[in-house]
Amino acid sequence: MGLLESFFPDQSANIRLDRIERKLDLIMQNLGIADAQNDAVLAEVVDLARDPRKKIEAIKRYRELTGVGLAEAKAAVEAMAK
Repeated sequence: MGLLESFFPDQSANIRLDRIERKLDLIMQNLGIADAQNDAVLAEVVDLARDPRKKIEAIKRYRELTGVGLAEAKAAVEAMAK
């Protein structure tokens, strides 16, 4: 059991924590605050997003990497394409 799991033993708290972490990642990305671990992975998504023929692939990949919903992923990919 990890440290956070000891503080949040019930499943609903872990789910909420995962959602908060994903939202924080999106905020950091929007503000341009780099997370070295995700830079290379997100660079792949940016490359896909810039090609209009690969927009759906970019959205799918973004969802896989971040765990966000379809609407959030679509908005993020569209922002990357600009």
